[in-house]
Amino acid sequence: MNLVSPVIVGIIYCLLMSLIKEPHRRHFNAIMVGGAGAAYLSGGGFGPWELPFVALTAYVAYRGLDSWAFIGVGWLLHTAWDMAHHLKGNPILPFYHDASLACAICDPVIALWCFRGGPSLIALVRRRFRPGRTADHAHDHVSVPS
Repeated sequence: MNLVSPVIVGIIYCLLMSLIKEPHRRHFNAIMVGGAGAAYLSGGGFGPWELPFVALTAYVAYRGLDSWAFIGVGWLLHTAWDMAHHLKGNPILPFYHDASLACAICDPVIALWCFRGGPSLIALVRRRFRPGRTADHAHDHVSVPS
């Protein structure tokens, strides 16, 4: 499996989410992580244990409506669930054996972005490369008193 592609998918996810203005970005991501928690229900790889996991991620997603940190925790919980399903041989996409492993690589990328507060990556890039800003002064943030 290509280990770079899932990282790129995670970055693209964060870039696309950057198009949504706050607070809607946080709310939308809380919904997304809640949905991710239910992704394995149809496969039922862990039988009735799938249900408590869905309940846990629903709670974390609900708390994520007000907290990026909870959304990040939700993505890390999903990472653990992805790995469990991968090791059991019950992937999220039954036709792609490494789907859960790929998801387990992608999700922490999203979690890291969430732990940073889900900033707009587009705005960060724009600030970094705005016209008139030179590379020599890109890290100058010191103000000199007059």
